[in-house]
Amino acid sequence: MVTPSNLIRIGVMGAHSTGKSLLMRRIEMELRGRDIPVERTGQLGRRAALVPLPKMQHHTVDSTKWIIATGIADEIAAAARLDDAPVQVVLADRAGWDALAYFRAAQEWHGRSAHRTDREALHRLAAAHTPYDLLFATVLDPDIPVERKHDYDARYRTLVDHHTHMLLREEDLPYVRVTSNPASQEWAIEHALQRCQTEAPV
Repeated sequence: MVTPSNLIRIGVMGAHSTGKSLLMRRIEMELRGRDIPVERTGQLGRRAALVPLPKMQHHTVDSTKWIIATGIADEIAAAARLDDAPVQVVLADRAGWDALAYFRAAQEWHGRSAHRTDREALHRLAAAHTPYDLLFATVLDPDIPVERKHDYDARYRTLVDHHTHMLLREEDLPYVRVTSNPASQEWAIEHALQRCQTEAPV
């Protein structure tokens, strides 16, 4: 995918209920407060469930393809809505690699391995997406309880966290770790603002 030189793409990945969407919302608010045009994507998991497609530990090859491809399409559409802005910022709430980490975690949760051709196809799809200018990865804090409205499998959440950071290391992708510590989150937001303001015209 060819992107305009004034497009800044910021993505986030990590286990569910580790603050990904909150981080993206806070960055969006800060950018808007500085009159920097921004579009945020998201809700991929919820939209997949409405298709309906399996999610969480039930992720399949097809559902993972759908999430990666839909996420890419959402980012392209978000950038197109900003095509008159001197600086374009797209916040991807679930970076393309995120779905692959969830899929790998689901495979381990079930104790099985997808066929090599399927694994390679998913990897090619995730790798074909233009690299993010800034990528955040949240870190699971097992001491923070999940909201009661969410009935998440604790073992699967741990596997997602493991595969997220393992995948980032395997692909040698530069990223910023974001823990549950408020100072870590504030630093991540400031890092994003500095990245965007550096590109903004004076």
